[in-house]
Amino acid sequence: MKKTEISAQKVAEYLGGVVEGDPDVILSGFSSIEKGGEGDLSFLSNSAYEHFLYTTKCSAVLVNKDFAPTEEVRTTLIRVENAYESLATLLALIKSQSTLTPGISELAVVHPTAEVDPTAYVGPLAYVGEHTKIGAGCAIMPQAFVGNNCKLDENTKVYHQAVICDHTTIGKRCIIHSGAVIGSDGFGFAPTEDGYKKIPQTGRVILEDDVDVGANSCIDRAVLDATIIRKGVKIDNLVQLAHNTEVNEHTVIAAQSGVAGSSKLGAWNRLGGQVGVSGHLQTADRVTLAAQSGVISDIKEEGVYFGSPAHPHVKAMKAAAKYISLPTMDRELSRLRKEVDELKQQLSELKNGNATPGKTNE
Repeated sequence: MKKTEISAQKVAEYLGGVVEGDPDVILSGFSSIEKGGEGDLSFLSNSAYEHFLYTTKCSAVLVNKDFAPTEEVRTTLIRVENAYESLATLLALIKSQSTLTPGISELAVVHPTAEVDPTAYVGPLAYVGEHTKIGAGCAIMPQAFVGNNCKLDENTKVYHQAVICDHTTIGKRCIIHSGAVIGSDGFGFAPTEDGYKKIPQTGRVILEDDVDVGANSCIDRAVLDATIIRKGVKIDNLVQLAHNTEVNEHTVIAAQSGVAGSSKLGAWNRLGGQVGVSGHLQTADRVTLAAQSGVISDIKEEGVYFGSPAHPHVKAMKAAAKYISLPTMDRELSRLRKEVDELKQQLSELKNGNATPGKTNE
C-alpha cells in the first residue's frame, strides 16, 4: 500500500487536537514510541513508556491533552482527548483506504439461489451456499466458506479459511478472522449403556452488529434456539463459546477462554486469558474476571473477581496471601504438634507418678 504523507497539523485538525512543536513536520507511517524513526507517528497513553518520549526518534507523538512532561521533549506533540483512541481512529482510516474491488471472482463458488450485493466482494475459492444473503460492502475473502441460509449484513468481513455454518445470522460491520468457525455443532451427547449418543444440534448462531471474532475461535450453534453474541462484543483468538450461550453487549473475551453451554455473560464484562465459565451460569454487568479464573457459580454483583473458584478481588487477595504462606504455616503446625505431643506425654507420666514436675525422665 502506498504511503500517505501528511503534516502534523492536518492530523491534529482531523482528530480535533492541538500541535505542540513543528506543525509542518511530515508524517508517513506509524511506529512504537521506542522503535520509531523519522516520519513516524507514535502515541503515549501508558505512563510506563513515558521515558521513551524523551529519546524517541519519531517525528510526532500523540499524547493526552493533560499530559505534563517531566523532561525536555524534542519531538512534536499532538495533544488530543485520548491518545490511544485517536491512534485507533487513524489506523482505521488508513485501513479503510485499502479497498477491495467489488464483484465475484471467477474462481469462487456461489450458489444460484444466493444473493450477493453488487458492492460486495467474493474472493477466489470462496464458497457461498444456498439462499444465503451477502450484504452491501461485505468481503468474503479467498477460501472462506459461508453455508446455506445465512445472512451477512453490510460491511461485514470474513477472512481466509473462516467457516460460517448453515443458518447463521451476522450483523453489520462484523469481522470474522481466519480459522474461526461460527455455527459448528455444540458438544451434546446423551450417556447410554452402550456409550454416548449424539444429540442433534438444530439451532443457530446470531451475531449482532460490530462483533469481532478472533482467529481459530469457535462459537457453537444452539441445540434448539440460538447462541447469541450481542452488539459490540470483541472475542480474541482461540476462544470457545458453547451452545446456547449468550454474551451481552460490549463484553470482551481474551484468548484461550471458554464458556460452557447455556451460560449468560452480562454486558461490559471483561474476561482475561484462560478464564473458564461453567455451564448454566450467569454473570452481572461490568464483571471483570482476571486471567485463569474459574467461575463455578453465578456472579450477581459487578466487580473484579479472580481465582479458581473465582472470588471477589479483596477476598481472593487475602486467600492468595494465605496460600503463599502455607509452607511456613505447615512447618509451624508440625512444630506445635510435636510440642503438644511432648506435653501430653509428660502429663501422662505425671498422672502415673512416673515423673517429677518440671523434669524429664532420663
